[in-house]
Amino acid sequence: MGEAMLRRVNDDDPLSIGQFARLVRLSVKQLRHYADLGLLPPAWVDPDTGYRYYRAHQARDAMSIGLLRSLDVPLTAIKDVLSGQDPARALGDVRDRLDDELARRRRSLAALERILARGLPTAEVTLWREEPQRAAVVRDVADSPQDIGRVTSAGMRRLLELAGPPGEGVRLIGLFPADLGEYVPITLAATLPDGRPAPPGTTLDLLPGGTFARAVHTGPYDQISLTAHALLAWCVERGHTAAGPIREVYIDDPATTAPDDLVTHLLIPLEETS
Repeated sequence: MGEAMLRRVNDDDPLSIGQFARLVRLSVKQLRHYADLGLLPPAWVDPDTGYRYYRAHQARDAMSIGLLRSLDVPLTAIKDVLSGQDPARALGDVRDRLDDELARRRRSLAALERILARGLPTAEVTLWREEPQRAAVVRDVADSPQDIGRVTSAGMRRLLELAGPPGEGVRLIGLFPADLGEYVPITLAATLPDGRPAPPGTTLDLLPGGTFARAVHTGPYDQISLTAHALLAWCVERGHTAAGPIREVYIDDPATTAPDDLVTHLLIPLEETS
């Protein structure tokens, strides 16, 4: 049977969809799906029976599809690769997506290791009074909760370029919604001393004051969510309602402080009770 198959391949005679599937190590269902998408149409379809036939020269494309699918390359990118429409860009985009996913998995693993070592997150929470603060602000939107870290890092670099490094009376603050949806609006602020104007490229805003629930996070920024979880749980247990976004006040300079030693103050504004 194998020799007969080899002769037919060499002769480039039409191969039934079943024969071709065995040859290229794909299923008949996969071949039908790829044909319906225009990715790998059969060489000929019998108009009377509807049977699909392939030729040996299609085997390379078929096996390339199988290889790329095994590497989690989406069919749209595979179509670009097979058509020769900038395959480097198509595969580069997939590589970047997989790299982002790998980084997210590593962050999740680090957080899990912390929970295994220390138990479910807890935090010492205090009530804290903040006065209204003038601030230079930049805003952006993360495409997903997993994209928050990247957008925050890029926005903070931009804010530092525009407003300069923290100094006397200047604090860097990130504001994030307590409830994360598909898109996450992010506000980054550098507090300004009285009389100092907001630099070009930023917006002058007033961060509201009031009573806040406050906890201190010590450790990498990508594990702040653990302390935020404990802070939110504390608020829920005591019947407090958040009156605005969660604030992250960055105390240390990550350029000069080890990740495990970074201190961040987390504040949740609380509805005032009369």
